[in-house]
Amino acid sequence: MEQRGCGAWRERRQWVVFMVALVLFWSGASAQIRYSISEELKEGTVVGNVAKDLGIELSTLKDRGFRIVSGSTDPLFQVNQNDGILYMNRKIDREEVCERSSVCLINLKTVLENPLEIHYVAVEVLDVNDHSPSFPETEKRLEISESALPGARFQLPAARDWDGGQFSVQQYKFSHSEHFRVEVKDRGKDGKMPFLILQKQLDRETVKSHKLLLTAIDGGNPPRSGTIEITVEVLDVNDNTPLFTKNVYSVMLNENSPVGTTVIQVNATDLDDGVNGHVIYLFGNDVNSKIQKLFDLDAETGKITVRGQIDFEIQDSYEIDIQASDQGVAPLTTDKSVIIKIVDVNDNEPEIEVTSFSNAIPEDCRPGTTVALISVNDMDSGLNGKVICSINGEDVPFKLMPSLQDNIYSVVTKSPLDREKQAHYDVIILAKDAGQPSLTSVKTIIIVVSDVNDNSPEFSLSPYTFYVVENNDPGGSVFSVSASDRDINENALISYHILRGSDDEKKWAYFLNINSENGNILALKSFDFETLKMFQFQVVATDSGTPSQSSNVTVNVFILDQNDNAPVILYPVSANGSAEGVEEIPRNVNAGHLVTKVRAYDADIGYNGWLLFSLQEVTDHSLFALDRYTGQIRTLRSFTETDEAEHKLVILVKDNGNVSLSATATVIIKVVEPKEAFAASDVKSSVKDDEEENSVTFYLIITLGSVSTLFLISIIVLIVMQCSKPTDYSSKYLQDTNNDGTLCHSIQYRSGDNRYMLVGPRMSIGSTIVPGSNGNTVVLPEHRMRASGEVRRLPMLE
Repeated sequence: MEQRGCGAWRERRQWVVFMVALVLFWSGASAQIRYSISEELKEGTVVGNVAKDLGIELSTLKDRGFRIVSGSTDPLFQVNQNDGILYMNRKIDREEVCERSSVCLINLKTVLENPLEIHYVAVEVLDVNDHSPSFPETEKRLEISESALPGARFQLPAARDWDGGQFSVQQYKFSHSEHFRVEVKDRGKDGKMPFLILQKQLDRETVKSHKLLLTAIDGGNPPRSGTIEITVEVLDVNDNTPLFTKNVYSVMLNENSPVGTTVIQVNATDLDDGVNGHVIYLFGNDVNSKIQKLFDLDAETGKITVRGQIDFEIQDSYEIDIQASDQGVAPLTTDKSVIIKIVDVNDNEPEIEVTSFSNAIPEDCRPGTTVALISVNDMDSGLNGKVICSINGEDVPFKLMPSLQDNIYSVVTKSPLDREKQAHYDVIILAKDAGQPSLTSVKTIIIVVSDVNDNSPEFSLSPYTFYVVENNDPGGSVFSVSASDRDINENALISYHILRGSDDEKKWAYFLNINSENGNILALKSFDFETLKMFQFQVVATDSGTPSQSSNVTVNVFILDQNDNAPVILYPVSANGSAEGVEEIPRNVNAGHLVTKVRAYDADIGYNGWLLFSLQEVTDHSLFALDRYTGQIRTLRSFTETDEAEHKLVILVKDNGNVSLSATATVIIKVVEPKEAFAASDVKSSVKDDEEENSVTFYLIITLGSVSTLFLISIIVLIVMQCSKPTDYSSKYLQDTNNDGTLCHSIQYRSGDNRYMLVGPRMSIGSTIVPGSNGNTVVLPEHRMRASGEVRRLPMLE
């Protein structure tokens, strides 16, 4: 008997080895790795070299983040990133991990990044014979009527072995008895069930009880066993057993059914009378405690009701043995299996797992760039476990792309990104199953958009217009420009420089310097309004990105006049160049007679060039008067005999600047008799008139030539500026000569919506002085400007 058992064990072992080899061969053919290990191995035991079997270079394991993806905080296995070896993280008890499973298979998922790779590894945990069969009790008492016929069957308590497969209970043995033998019924996954078979009719008068030893033996080598003592009490005459009304009892039960829900009702009848025919219902001896915690059985009615939480995901069906027993002195029993199939209910939300995720992506990435890898899982089955994954919202530039493997999705970009519009996105992933009603789970991933240098600096104004007073201090700051960049960090760090060139228009840029960090512009020389009235140059702003971006802006500079030129006396002028002259008049002239006219010129403009005349020194205030605007000297009264024959007048010519400048001229007036005056006038008039005319004409020609030259230059510059680039400003220079004796200047120009005029001794009606203009600038209302550009004159107050 033992030799046959050993031979059968060897055959089964060879068959197991053949099946393992076949499984491993088939796993390799399907491009998946599968390992087999025994349970109860110590921690750190090597399972296999995953990297070698997958063909992955060992040097890249750590850089690519080779790891096992596991949702458990205490995983069963770990992988070494240095050599790719898969080892046991803790001791494995197969009966704990794979309870009541014929094949214990643990599926692992390994991940490598850059690029992303996912490999699947299956580890089969092989059972070892580390548990002995055991009975729920040490002895069992049976009562059998003496009327029982040979062949009668009595269910015995089944032994349980925590090991599975060949190491579970394989056979039962009885101690020697002529009346009884044991018969085993195979219930599939519920194991083998022993039955006591009556071989020979009992005789209570001969033997009242029989003691038997039932031994359960597993399939280990050497085998393990457990025993129970069976005591058979022989009863008198109850010779009918209960019979169930149906051959098969099967029912469908929804999971999560409330406690107290009726599952099914069994019914059995007994032909005996009295207590021998009174049937009660009991759970079979093989029904374990877990089932009894889930279901209740009414002993009187046979109704099975729900007692605990029914979960399809834990177990999808139950086979329960029900015993019907009469109440005779020696109760007769019969058993029937009730099959309860659990119907899945959509009670599990989908689970979303972010397998791989890039924290930041550049804003210039192309559409279709992978951002994250998402896996979803639903523990329900059928439609309840079918998951549809999507991104909530259509305004995000991302979409989900399904992979070749079910329930694996890639989050990719679907349109270009712009960090300046949005720097990060909260992407909401929705997972919705197909159950009724459907369940939904949500997971949010934050995607940060990193900056690239895709924006050029922008100046706050374009163009810039600045006004600089002449005679500025060389090396001092005169104005500044400013630019901003919508990028960040190094891409927004701006430096400035002046665009220089060899042409005449850009030569003035060499007299300027700019602070590359803040845009402050320094003048390296002092400007002179009389030499230069305006110029322009360009400033370039460049960021620090790679490659860098730049932009430029035109800067227009207008020079404002200061009172830095003193008046120049044009008449009288002596032969040696001094401002002195001699005038002779007849004594008989009347009051109001024009004696002479003092002429002067100031190179400044506006109030700085507006000249006023006054008598600084005179011998007789009652004789002569000086017009303060024209410089004309006239008599106030007629001469008398007592008046002196020679008079000296010192005329002060002063401009109207804030700090006025002046010059003096001396006029000697000689009073002569009429005849002498006429005689002298005949001789001198021609000479004097010629000299005076020539002198005055010479100075007037120089003055008018200078003014005309400046006028032409200004017109040319304005034409060039208007042709090269239209701007919001315009200027027009007009020269006007006051025939009263003072050369008066006026300049009109426009800046933005305002029109300005630098004036001499006359101003327009309704004009206003602009603060900060040194008194030279007035604003001209549009409706008061004439088409010819002339200005209405107001009489100036003394």
